[in-house]
Amino acid sequence: MNDTLRVANCSGFYGDRLSAAREMVEGGPIDVLTGDYLAELTLMILLKDQRRDPELGYARTFVRQLEDIAATCCERDIKILVNAGGLNPGGLAKACEAVYAAKQLQARVAWIDGDDLLPRLSELISTGESFSHLATGEPLSGLRHEVMSANAYLGGYSSAEALRRGADLVICPRVTDAALVVGPAMWKFDWARDDWNKLAAAVVAGHIIECGAQCTGGNYAFFGQVASMNRPGFPLVEMYDDGSFVVTKHEGTDGEVSVGTVTAQLLYEIAGPRYANPDVVARFDTIRLTREAPDRVRVSGIRGEPAPPQTKVCINYMGGYKNSMTLMLPGLEVDAKAEIAEQSFWSCVGGRDQFQETKVTLRNGSLQGDQAFALLTLAARDEDEKKVARGFWNAGIEMALSNYPGFQTVNSSRSASAITVYWPALVSSQVIDERVHLDDECFAITPAPGGTSEPVAVTHPAGVRVADDDTIDVPLGRVAGARSGDKGGDANVGFWTDSAEAYTWLTDFLSAEKLRELYPEAAPLAIDRYLFPNLRAMNFVIRGLLGEGVSASLRPDPQAKMLGEELRARRVPVPKALLSLDQ
Repeated sequence: MNDTLRVANCSGFYGDRLSAAREMVEGGPIDVLTGDYLAELTLMILLKDQRRDPELGYARTFVRQLEDIAATCCERDIKILVNAGGLNPGGLAKACEAVYAAKQLQARVAWIDGDDLLPRLSELISTGESFSHLATGEPLSGLRHEVMSANAYLGGYSSAEALRRGADLVICPRVTDAALVVGPAMWKFDWARDDWNKLAAAVVAGHIIECGAQCTGGNYAFFGQVASMNRPGFPLVEMYDDGSFVVTKHEGTDGEVSVGTVTAQLLYEIAGPRYANPDVVARFDTIRLTREAPDRVRVSGIRGEPAPPQTKVCINYMGGYKNSMTLMLPGLEVDAKAEIAEQSFWSCVGGRDQFQETKVTLRNGSLQGDQAFALLTLAARDEDEKKVARGFWNAGIEMALSNYPGFQTVNSSRSASAITVYWPALVSSQVIDERVHLDDECFAITPAPGGTSEPVAVTHPAGVRVADDDTIDVPLGRVAGARSGDKGGDANVGFWTDSAEAYTWLTDFLSAEKLRELYPEAAPLAIDRYLFPNLRAMNFVIRGLLGEGVSASLRPDPQAKMLGEELRARRVPVPKALLSLDQ
């Protein structure tokens, strides 16, 4: 083993590019291949599979990927770590062993469990674990719905132990996304469990590559600056024993790795400077990014703090049903058309008040020359499936010849969608029975040691200001990039700039109150703002914007993926001096 560890990613979600595993294995040298397949909602998709067939409950696409790469990985001694095990890591391990056997390959498959707390919920509550909702503070004992799943987020140490004992493939359940890099780094460099700074660096590396091509130009605010976006290459990190690393991709692939693309991913689905994982708390306000060469960004300076005493738990329960209908409103008098359509629709379904929750959203679609239209979405949620099923759809369709001129539906469904509601909580790390299974052995993993240390002190130089007495109204996106996402019912949106002058102006201008003004839907909500001067960035968390989370949200953008770009389109007064800097 040399002094560099090359860890690649081949999946950012269940449904990502199927060929990415083969592309990363065959496209250049790597030591470890990782794949992230899980999100909060994905666990419920896997649960539906498992209820149809108890042998399932894992990401089946990984089996197909393994068939493509198994022989090459064995030949080149490439280790594989994935969280595709989902709710049944043991079942996926059997399926993978069958792949190796069919190809007459010798490979040792390890799998990890202990994240599933569902069978122990009552016991844990009786011993003092409240599983209080992180947003509302309500204890789980007050929930009147059936809990469908409860999975603790595990760390990377169990993967490191599996690799130390000779595993070639490690199947993980609900581990943190970053843990897929933490484990290999601990194994490769023999880091101790209290090497906080190095472990924090591995967490940052894992966070950067966990979403696949999203750090190589995918979903990038300044996509016009990327030479080719046909099929962006998936990312990899070259890690070193001191905790520093380089983010890059295979030569000859599309997309781009730049300080901007890496910054954008760092801001994805985070809150403040302290980023907690079961192994360590990483300080995102200490990260330093340096362009080393084309498609190579060096990341260094990362500091860490002791592991937290609790870990996050993803709890899901059934929360009724929902449906929606989106109408296109073309041409003139959009507001008037929206009003008559809304009134008619709610009247046709028997009144808006009969539903547990409703939401109406009107968004401009296009305003180019004489071509203009807007999109009106009418959505409802209820415990009674019949209220939001065929009759809901019928109401919209029956308006086709009796409503506004140019009536057109663009999205509708005859059937209701079942809602699973995400309940985020914490549990003591000491009560988790984490285990590694390898061959005929099963060995326990003790929780991270935690401990106390002085909080990391961070200082940053004073900002650089430009004269702001001469301004011009332009889209905010002229001076700032943005990346947004979801964390349960909360939405985050991070902004960054290319210059110190633009960053200073942004921190002065874009307060939480200004954000409410620019985005009226957030006006009644609590908003937290966090500054990251080291990245020339800031992050906002809008509490409750997504209601009770992705599956339960009635917004047309339930995961807040559009939020950043919507805000970048808002026209704001920007100093002309800043605009001259971006010419």
